[in-house]
Amino acid sequence: MKSNLKFLLGSIGLLSALPVLNAVAQSGNSFKGPIGLQLYSLRAQFQKDVPGTLDEVKTFGIKYAELAGTYNVKPEEFKAQLAQRGITAISGHFGYERYRDDVEGVASEAKALGLKYAGCAWIPHKGDFDEKTCREAAAVFNHAGEVLAKQGIKFFYHTHGYEFQPFGNGTLFDLLMAETKPNLVHYEMDIFWIFHPGQDPAKLLEKYRGRWELMHLKDMKKSTPTGLLTGGTDVSNDVALGTGKIDLPATLRAARKVGVKWYFIEDESPTSEQQIPESLRYLSEVKW
Repeated sequence: MKSNLKFLLGSIGLLSALPVLNAVAQSGNSFKGPIGLQLYSLRAQFQKDVPGTLDEVKTFGIKYAELAGTYNVKPEEFKAQLAQRGITAISGHFGYERYRDDVEGVASEAKALGLKYAGCAWIPHKGDFDEKTCREAAAVFNHAGEVLAKQGIKFFYHTHGYEFQPFGNGTLFDLLMAETKPNLVHYEMDIFWIFHPGQDPAKLLEKYRGRWELMHLKDMKKSTPTGLLTGGTDVSNDVALGTGKIDLPATLRAARKVGVKWYFIEDESPTSEQQIPESLRYLSEVKW
């Protein structure tokens, strides 16, 4: 992040603030990343113009990416286009059905893209997420983790909020954690989808220390209802980091403490192009 800071600040008109922000970046109590972008944030732009959108990602000063598809570009070519812009794909999301029915194909594609991680962000279910679906998913994930590990790739599951249905003395998320093997199944905390069902991201990081390796950074509009288990909300409820109601300093502090390795901004809002630079600026300034 620090290596890209001068370029970033210049691109968003903050170059004059560089000495102050450098001091913050060098302090012990500040965010140090590494920070990337979930390219799904610009999905509408990618569908129209892949090279042009990758150029835009480069202008943000982004060096790392998480993928959610390659927009009809072959994996090897997409990797090459990223490399031309100094961007490395670290992780990627693939559909649940592919992990269930064609995990070898996922492993081959992930390897072609040069990914360190391949994950799943949604478990299909009708109505409320239930125990049967949860246990079936755990079995799929354990198998996926085993197959991917043979290619040197780590499997992860990305939380989405619906997993916190009550179960026993806890929730179905607790069951999912218990049923997935720590050496094969890692987790990506999307802090929005932890906060949305009424959970505390910092506390959940601590509770399952050692399981979280990746994190989606996003903030929630202050008027957004929480305590819901739908796993869905209007995309306009994604706001720039630091402008919403999630306690980001506490979350980032806990993430550093438990050893989260990779952070990705994800902004699904229609104004993501404007909000991404704001979020990057917030991360260059935040301290605790």
